[in-house]
Amino acid sequence: MRACAEPRGDVAGDRVDPLATHTAEDVMVQPIKETECTALLSALNDQREHVLGILAGLDEPALRRPVLPSGWTCLGLVQHLALDVERFWFRAVVAGEPAAIDELARTADAWQVAPEVSAESVLNEYRKQIALANAIIGVTPLDAPPGWWPEDLFGDWRVHSLRQIILHVMTETACHAGHLDVVRELLDGRQWLVLTE
Repeated sequence: MRACAEPRGDVAGDRVDPLATHTAEDVMVQPIKETECTALLSALNDQREHVLGILAGLDEPALRRPVLPSGWTCLGLVQHLALDVERFWFRAVVAGEPAAIDELARTADAWQVAPEVSAESVLNEYRKQIALANAIIGVTPLDAPPGWWPEDLFGDWRVHSLRQIILHVMTETACHAGHLDVVRELLDGRQWLVLTE
């Protein structure tokens, strides 16, 4: 198995001749795998950018204001994406990082942002978790099984590869980006994507 975004050449930047290091079959399959990985990561990053983009320009009180009857806030949703989605799925499940797994038990409710935690720090934490996730994706084969699995959390449901985890995170992030679209429009009328005739 090859990493999703395997670097080319050595650390000095010299290109490696793929014919000298791989079979002809490997060389023919690699562009397809790289294309799939690039497409998955691009689509995931589009959703992440949507989340951050729809919130651009909102002040701290607006980011903390519950708009819907369920009571969640934009800031709480972003913190959920940072800790319960990016950190959980990529650092804990994919990479099996002991520190990330330990942090899960210490996270009470990511949807609730303490008053002393600034909006900037929540948004920066989301960006940090995205960068850490992308680093893991970059060195992990798409077919790699999870490095850790929370047996007690999901019952019989299970994902079997990085590919499935990227698709799951992409779906969850897109769903939450849609939630943020609705809340932003209710807050100040701004829309992320407007289709005109």
